[in-house]
This record gives sequence, C-alpha cells and structure tokens, in this order.
Amino acid sequence: MGLTAGVLAIDAGNSKTDVAVVAADGEVLATARGGGFRPPAVGVTAAVDALADTVTRAYGAAGVTAATHVSACLANADLPVEEEQLAAALHARAWGGSVDVRNDTFAILRAGVADPRGVAVVCGAGINCVGMRPDGRTARFPALGRLSGDWGGGWGLAEEALWHAARAADGRGGPTALTRTLPAHFGLPTMYALIEALHLERVPPHRRHELTPVLFATAAEGDAVARAVVDRLAEEVVTMATVALTRLELLAEETPVLLGGGVLTAGHGQLDDRVRELLAARAPKAVARVVRARPVLGAALLGLDRVGAAAGAQRTTREFFEA
Repeated sequence: MGLTAGVLAIDAGNSKTDVAVVAADGEVLATARGGGFRPPAVGVTAAVDALADTVTRAYGAAGVTAATHVSACLANADLPVEEEQLAAALHARAWGGSVDVRNDTFAILRAGVADPRGVAVVCGAGINCVGMRPDGRTARFPALGRLSGDWGGGWGLAEEALWHAARAADGRGGPTALTRTLPAHFGLPTMYALIEALHLERVPPHRRHELTPVLFATAAEGDAVARAVVDRLAEEVVTMATVALTRLELLAEETPVLLGGGVLTAGHGQLDDRVRELLAARAPKAVARVVRARPVLGAALLGLDRVGAAAGAQRTTREFFEA
C-alpha cells in the first residue's frame, strides 16, 4: 500500500460508473464498477461521494493509494464551467496529482481511435457529439436537449413516437402503426389508454424509454411515419458530425467518425444505412464505425496521453479491455 499508479481512469454515466487503475507502462492493475453519476439530481458533492466507494475498491484491489493523474469522463459535464466544478471536487479528494474532467462522450471517441483525432456521435438516452485533434483542439456541443437545439436520443425518440401516435389516434395526424404498437408494448388496447396510464403514472415515467425499440421495430415493418422519424435521426447524427469535422478543419481529410451509445450500436439497419449514405454525401472522407469498447478504455487512454505514456503502454491498456 502507499504506492502510486500512473492513471486513475473514471467513466461515469447516468446508470453506471467504471473505474480502472492503470500503471505507467499501461498494465491495468484493477477495475471496479459502481452506480450512476447524476450531479444535477443530487448535487456535485453527493455525486462525487458516490464515486468514492468505487475508486476506493479499485485502489484497494490495485494495492495503491493514488495516481499520478486522474482522467475522468463524466456524464452531465456538458459545459466548461461544469467540468471546472467537477475537476475541483475530484482534486479535493486527492485521488491523483492532477485531474482532467471531460464529458463522457470524449471517452467513446478516444476508445475508438489509435490517437486523439476524430469525431464521435453518441446516441443513448440523449444525443451528443464531440471532436478532437492531437494538438488539443476540440469541438463540442452543449448537449442540453431542446434548450441547446438538440433533437434525438432514446428519450426524445420515444416522445416523438408518442406524439405522432397520439395525433394519428385522434385524427390530427396521418395513420401510423405506432397507434397499435406503442400501447401494445404495455399490454394496453389504445393510445388513449396509454396516454392516460403515462399521465397518471400507472406506467412509471422512466419506462417511456422502452418505446424507442418499438419505434425502430415499427419502422422495420415499413410504417412510413416511424421510418420518417428514423430518417430524421440519421439526419441529425450526420449534421452534428459534419459540423464538428468542419470546426476542426477535418472535412477534407480521412477522419474516423465514431458511433456510440445504445441507439447507434443496436444494429438498426435503416438507421445505419442512412447515416452512412448521408455521411458519404456530405463528408466523403469520413470513415464511420461503431465503437463497442467499454468507454473507460477511452478515459484511460486520455490519461496516458496526458502523462506522456509511450505507444506500447497504450497498446497494453487497449489489449486488456479488448481481450
């Protein structure tokens, strides 16, 4: 005990947290998993308190008490001021000599590339896009939902499906099979019954996200309204990626565009095909690929970048998580 590791890597999402303790030579000494990280709901102090148990378990398993550098990729770190607040809170814990905090989308980006260069679009509960260059330049969006101009994400897609189905059911919109498939998912006979159940919370609000796969299944069956929603998501994904590539002056260079998050990694054929079709038209040199590696790998690699680790150390870390 009392020894120091090279990097403490933290990937903290809304539903779970992954921590890895990495030696200077890239060996992964220990990992640990904990609960979600939600500072907007519980406050910064309580959210960081929740990280402490996971970090303590990882350090104990690794036989160290600190790291040279803490690389934390955190959900809800959407603005630079939030990153600064969270970095100060982590630094106060004395888990490492230096601390970098980034939005968790950067972890997915770095996990998918050999060096810190590229763009990532993540579509899970929400939607976000970031980009980076080796010289430290980045591109990002606030990713605060409709307030910051976003459209998409699993939650937003479920809401859109409900909107179209409700209007179709009462005559304000065109016909769609969603009027049948959405209520049927919860064993209900009609859209009116589903609206009532959601409003009175007989179906808990958090279960709305279950309707996103129903939307994609309905689209796959050929429903025009559902297919239009999926096409709109593809448009949004490619628009975000193209803007980020343009900001970083990468549009004319062969550049990876990484796709992550539950919606973009689920293998929805229509969405996948449309994203690649639009990307080929608007950013012909972009190379789209799905990232399935655990995002904590990206946090670890960003940390190794920061401490100047050799390429061999980075390969060792990547091999551990991709084994």
